[in-house]
Amino acid sequence: QLKLVESGGGLVQPGDSLRLSCAASELEPYSIAWFRQAPGKVREAVSCISRTGGALDYVDSVKGRFIISRDNAKNTVYLQMNDLKPEDTAVYFCAAPGAGYGCPGPMSYEYRHWGQGTQVTVSS
Repeated sequence: QLKLVESGGGLVQPGDSLRLSCAASELEPYSIAWFRQAPGKVREAVSCISRTGGALDYVDSVKGRFIISRDNAKNTVYLQMNDLKPEDTAVYFCAAPGAGYGCPGPMSYEYRHWGQGTQVTVSS
């Protein structure tokens, strides 16, 4: 069973940056996505990075601000979040489909493995 652990969340002001980390018990065979869930809203996919490093953004509002990357040597996927806005406030989760699959899309049911989440709060 793949284990995913998110870290790096916190309370920041609008315009600040944060880098989230998703530490995996094993990374190379897996594509990894970041999801977020704001209070009272459905969980939405933010970005995904495939096993081969190809990146997809699923939310138009983060394009140009959020960058997903991976370091297989460290078994870690990152989400660099720049120019944060109050509407980015959410719990951020990393998730993976089964081993060997590419990024399956933005639907949460397509992902088999989930971390526990890390809170990001953007407020002045």
